[in-house]
Amino acid sequence: MSNLYVLYEHAAGYALFKVREFEEAGAFLPQVEQSVTDLSRFNSVVKLMGFSPFKSAAHALENMNAVSEGVLTDDLRLFLETNLPKDDVILGVIEPKLGAAINEMVNINCQHTGVVPEVVRGIRCHFASMIKGFTPQSASVAQLGLGHSYSRAKVKFNVHRADNMIIQSIALLDQLDKDINTFAMRIREWYSYHFPELVKIVPDNYAYARCAQMIGDRKQLTAEKIPELEEFLMDSSRAVAIVDAAKMSMGMDISPIDLINIERFAKRVIGLAEYRLELAEYLKSKMHQVAPNLATLIGEQVGARLISHAGSLTNLAKYPASTVQILGAEKALFRALKTRGNTPKYGLIFHSTFIGRAGAKNKGRISRYLANKCSIATRIDCFNEAQTDVFGKALRDQVEERLKFYEDGELPRKNVDVMCEAVKEAEEVFKSLSKKKKKKKKREIEAGLNGTLETTHDESVAAETPGKKKKKLEMEGEEEPVENGVEAEETPGKKKKKKKRVEEADESNIADESMQQEMGVDEPVKKKKKKKKSAENED
Repeated sequence: MSNLYVLYEHAAGYALFKVREFEEAGAFLPQVEQSVTDLSRFNSVVKLMGFSPFKSAAHALENMNAVSEGVLTDDLRLFLETNLPKDDVILGVIEPKLGAAINEMVNINCQHTGVVPEVVRGIRCHFASMIKGFTPQSASVAQLGLGHSYSRAKVKFNVHRADNMIIQSIALLDQLDKDINTFAMRIREWYSYHFPELVKIVPDNYAYARCAQMIGDRKQLTAEKIPELEEFLMDSSRAVAIVDAAKMSMGMDISPIDLINIERFAKRVIGLAEYRLELAEYLKSKMHQVAPNLATLIGEQVGARLISHAGSLTNLAKYPASTVQILGAEKALFRALKTRGNTPKYGLIFHSTFIGRAGAKNKGRISRYLANKCSIATRIDCFNEAQTDVFGKALRDQVEERLKFYEDGELPRKNVDVMCEAVKEAEEVFKSLSKKKKKKKKREIEAGLNGTLETTHDESVAAETPGKKKKKLEMEGEEEPVENGVEAEETPGKKKKKKKRVEEADESNIADESMQQEMGVDEPVKKKKKKKKSAENED
């Protein structure tokens, strides 16, 4: 009869429990379920065999990451080999992947079904009471700390979390389009009471809001404001037409307070429209960072909508081409399946330029071909280490050639030839990127070394200056006791002797420079020695 042991991974450490009377417990599974809530009854079924606490929070995080990935760590292996008997043992585990790893590495039979989940539930409920010196408060603190660090590591581990920014950006872009359209219609209705002719002259929403903000009261609009209107309308004839229409307008008069509110609202609409343009540029740059091949192939906004609809770039990469083709047309698909009608040929990829350029007969064929290329581009973006748009350009050229083939019958190039050229070009791009990275690292290292050298040089200069000042003060102190008259008499002689010595030194300097450099003697030290010698000779 095999003995059942249960491995339990807690935030504080590993614990091993022995289940008594395994066959009886397995036969009366409802009794085990009832005994889980009662600690005294549960202790009669389960006995603690060993507990190995984690050394630190980092150690706990490392082990929990390994357990979640189904990897057997050295600590867990040592714990099992120390506390488990070698014969007739069945080990109950929570994670099936971990059980497979233990069976492969340690050769222990593992089980994760049957009575094991109920036993683990009871251990989880009474764990703090079954370990000596362990309280529910300390258990909750350990679980809270490990939970925060584990979640933080999981978020950092996912390389493609940048696609969340794309998902939020495209959702905000769609919302801004709706809001700007609604607000523009509102300002048209509001300002049309005062200047109804402006709607026909300026149909664009953004330009209309700019005109409403700048014109204000139409009675004050003169020919002097025509250059200002031309700046954002980019049309002199329309600017002149606005001024002429303002003179003959049929609109009602509006009070200054109403005009102030209209100008404020127009300013808000202009701000939203400008922010919408900035957001579109941000989305474009983000798409070229995260999914450059998909953005190059099908466009930034269509690619972002595909990623948003799939949930992430990884999910989109896992979809087959047939799913990518009808992604976004789920309602039409299920309605067609329910009514046994024709299924849709395309979903979100309909907004790409390729399907619009194709003929009515070829729309389904080109959508299927485009979905195939989109799935390839997505997988390259998701699983390639270095990001480049070389493959996206090659795939886009293939779609263009396929369109020409449908229209003119011109045969496209083979896929093998196109991909071989793209691989060669990508290798060259990767080499240039690696060279740039190496140069950048060298510059950073050199900049760091220069900084350390400058700091050490400044410290050495600061250390030398106090010594020099002290020596000068000592020389001045020795010369102070001499009388003023004696100093006046001795100074001319000193000057003559100094001149002679300087001339002799100039003649001998050329021959002695190499010797001085080898000996490492500095010039200021020599001058001080000469001064001391001259003072001794005079005495």
